[in-house]
Amino acid sequence: MTFLKDAGMALIGGWIIGVVFGWFKLPAPVPPLMGLIGAAGVVLGGYCYSLLVQLFTKP
Repeated sequence: MTFLKDAGMALIGGWIIGVVFGWFKLPAPVPPLMGLIGAAGVVLGGYCYSLLVQLFTKP
């Protein structure tokens, strides 16, 4: 449940920043779609690594 809370807070924070940037007519401070997909891959890889470490170092 902590992950969902953190993800929700990140989404709300990003939405607020997007509204502020839109209000000042500034470009969005995010990478193109492929950059976001790459960042998601990095996060997923780190998560999988931690799962594998837990799996193989279990007593």
